[in-house]
Amino acid sequence: MGPGPSITITQIEGYKFAVDFGSVLPQLLVDEAVPIGDGAGPFPEQLLVTAVANCLCASFVFALAKFKQEAGGIRAEAHCAVTRNAENRLRITGITVSISLAAHAEAVPRIDRVLEQFQRFCTVSESVQAGIPVAVTVRDGTGTLLG
Repeated sequence: MGPGPSITITQIEGYKFAVDFGSVLPQLLVDEAVPIGDGAGPFPEQLLVTAVANCLCASFVFALAKFKQEAGGIRAEAHCAVTRNAENRLRITGITVSISLAAHAEAVPRIDRVLEQFQRFCTVSESVQAGIPVAVTVRDGTGTLLG
């Protein structure tokens, strides 16, 4: 894989992990929801839907700036549907993101151009929609590659 963002995630206890983004940002505590975990931090599905919604909002801001438009701020609500597959395993089967502008559409004269393009600027949602190949390796305490 090419260069890009990376993180380190370390188990604290049970399902609690600390996510290290590097020296620039504070660590983020993540956990599974109750009853599996203690709900001490966001859980993976929340992080995925957050990443999608955040990227779409940032892409919207980018598109607004590209067309020299101002929306008076934006807000989004996002939801992911989780259902069981044929093997009875939970899977995310859809993500909905509802973006709201503070400004009225009439106050954003080129909103049609923004709406036409902003989603294509979103790295995360466009990647998730296409499916993301994930390469996984597992090593033991000595560094030996397992499997």
